[in-house]
Amino acid sequence: MSASYKRSSDTDGGYLTGQLLVAMPSMTDPRFERAVIYMCVHSLKGVMGLIVNKPMPDVRFGDILQNLNIEPKSTLCSEIRVHRGGPVQMQLGFILHSGDYQQPGTLVVDSEISLSTTTEVLKAIAEGTGPERNLMALGYAGWDYEQLDDEIKRNAWLNVPADPDILFSTDYETKWNRALGKLGISPHMLSSEAGHA
Repeated sequence: MSASYKRSSDTDGGYLTGQLLVAMPSMTDPRFERAVIYMCVHSLKGVMGLIVNKPMPDVRFGDILQNLNIEPKSTLCSEIRVHRGGPVQMQLGFILHSGDYQQPGTLVVDSEISLSTTTEVLKAIAEGTGPERNLMALGYAGWDYEQLDDEIKRNAWLNVPADPDILFSTDYETKWNRALGKLGISPHMLSSEAGHA
């Protein structure tokens, strides 16, 4: 489950790290329509995030454990949904989780949220000793810094302060509306056209 995304030591203080990126209604790319993305890394050297509101209907956490010969001992394993984290490197697995779990190789995004990509975190979850809250994703969303900046300028995305209650909620259908609600915006207020001053 190792990853090739940019590490936190490569960050240059990107303002989106630890934020939610919320797709505007004008988003026409079906991979990102109504997507809510948690931004793990935002720096001049690379941008990486995980879609947190698109569970995969035909992939189960238990199947992944079985493929890795990990025996699930916690009954909570059956409740974990696997998300489509993004279109890049769909064979890679990521565990976005609460900050109460850290091991070598864990990317600490902020005091509340971390990211792990090793099989050790999967074993800990299977044994019931892993992070209190977690979300598994296959693949990730990645951009060049300038590319994402350009998409934001073209009115494709809004950024919202991250909220663990939204991030780890299993009410996937409402995450997009709830993320917008943090800005005091309801979807019908948003134009599907880019704004011009």
